[in-house]
Amino acid sequence: MKKTALYDVHLALGAKMVEFAGWEMPIEYQGLTQEHFATRQTCGLFDVSHMGEIMITGDDALSFTNYLVSGGVKPVPMRMTYGMLLHHDGGVIDDLMVYFYNPQKILLVVNASNLEKDVAWIISIQKNSSYQVIISDISSEVGLIALQGKQASTILQYLTTYPLDTLKMFDFEDLALHTMPFMISRSGYTGEDGFEIYGKNDDIVILFQKLVNLGAIPCGLGCRDTLRFEASMPLYGHEMNETVNPFEAGLSFGVDMNKDDFIGKEALLRAKSQGLKRKIVALELVDRGIARADYPVYDGDHLIGHVTTGYLIPGHDKALALAILDVGYWDLGTLVQIQIRKNRVEAVVRNKKFLHKQYVK
Repeated sequence: MKKTALYDVHLALGAKMVEFAGWEMPIEYQGLTQEHFATRQTCGLFDVSHMGEIMITGDDALSFTNYLVSGGVKPVPMRMTYGMLLHHDGGVIDDLMVYFYNPQKILLVVNASNLEKDVAWIISIQKNSSYQVIISDISSEVGLIALQGKQASTILQYLTTYPLDTLKMFDFEDLALHTMPFMISRSGYTGEDGFEIYGKNDDIVILFQKLVNLGAIPCGLGCRDTLRFEASMPLYGHEMNETVNPFEAGLSFGVDMNKDDFIGKEALLRAKSQGLKRKIVALELVDRGIARADYPVYDGDHLIGHVTTGYLIPGHDKALALAILDVGYWDLGTLVQIQIRKNRVEAVVRNKKFLHKQYVK
């Protein structure tokens, strides 16, 4: 298994390590619940160096990227865009963040489990086109940590003279932290304010330790998943995959249908004109139980879909789930049944606003 540059630090901090997407990663340190609340209430620190980084450079970098991804990449320096790599039939190959430096330099940050597939897909598209670009997988050269929570800006500000509050959501900048060079974006995957910080592997190790000393709480992938779920953020392989299109996944905000063309646009136009046959909805369990991914959902004897993610989130009284359900079962208040092992457990369709009011920015 692969190890990030922070592997020894995780062990020294008592992390429980697990395999994830071919990497040995910390699942928790103090415990999922404590780390979940730490991020919501103060500041959590995550090693996400397993994520993939793909650099697109060359004269056609902007036009190529706009053809490649579903989101509209605007020529605004040092801004991020959310989007997806799509098959020609509209299925989602991966979701990603696009970092626009300038028209000749664009960084794609992709999911760890999809890196090799994504690189192969991007290269194949370029080879069958006239776009003049260079595609570079720089993942092994880059470490990445995420500082998330209400105190993230306060803690990080101790390490730089750069006024961090001038960075708006989805802005990014190259700057020095404790004299070391990093690229920092105001972004994250928890529903909290915070930063994702990219740098050389050795520098990331030093920075991680300094942030812990300043009060950031080390957090594992366990609470990273409960936090993103509580914020109703999608996870590839759960809310989307190669058989699910962005509209079905509820990710229309990551699609710019006004672009002249992008891979999958024709298929999405057809899907839109025909009307959705299924989509992701939120469920709240009426009865006791926890719905896990892939558990089937029924209306009586009729199979109508399956759970994509489910948890009893720390601090919540009711178990919650996201599920992809057939048309006719999307209205708020609709009752369905989830097969949990040998039992059918009743659940009700609800809104996706899982976050408690005190945590909403």
